[in-house]
Amino acid sequence: MKIIGSYVSPYVRKVLVCMELKGLEFEVDPITPFFGNDEFRRLSPLCRIPVLIEGGLVLTDSSVIAEYLDEQFPEPRLMPVEPKERARARWLEEFADTRLGDVFIWGLFYPKMVHPRVWGEVGDQARIDKSLTSDIPAALDYLEGELPEGGFLFGSLGLADISIASFFRNAAYAGFAPDRARWPRVARLVHDVLSHPAFEKIHRLEMIQLSTSIEGRRQALQEAGAKLTEETLGQREPRKGVMRL
Repeated sequence: MKIIGSYVSPYVRKVLVCMELKGLEFEVDPITPFFGNDEFRRLSPLCRIPVLIEGGLVLTDSSVIAEYLDEQFPEPRLMPVEPKERARARWLEEFADTRLGDVFIWGLFYPKMVHPRVWGEVGDQARIDKSLTSDIPAALDYLEGELPEGGFLFGSLGLADISIASFFRNAAYAGFAPDRARWPRVARLVHDVLSHPAFEKIHRLEMIQLSTSIEGRRQALQEAGAKLTEETLGQREPRKGVMRL
């Protein structure tokens, strides 16, 4: 199996952690949509990452990929079996992908870190301020009421836990961490999930991707033990368009 997408993407991270937990073999082409070539855009018409390629199967949405993996490789199971719990897990994953993606990625991580690095321009400070003062607190207030005092959401580590915590890694890169006094359940769950060995393994590769140039990135990742695809769908110059990190 091949995964196209940057290790730093919360959506890619979610899928890679699922694959690590299931002990699957995979290769990664660690590109962002901004640097995707025409073939990438053909495979991912919405310019989303990750893209999963397995033989003739091409999937381009992290939730679809994760559910496919859980059905195709059911051990360990990452979604609850009971219908009501399964539906709730899907909702919490959707809340993470949509709302946390909006407030943490597009409202904080992108304008603060990605926009200056990729486009060489100052990010939208007003958007950052609004995210920190109102949008993020509102999202975390909701989560605080949905999460358990201890343990994972549905017993063992599952897709809902992975999906929620993944966005807080990007938030941390942008300098944000949940206040333990205000959101104790959120802070505890995020800490417990991100401390899991599967997350830590991916995190080491993320740090390499963040700290190296595009020219030296593949070699640095390979030297760190990452299994990369022989060919890349990336190009040297970024281009704008509708995309999902």
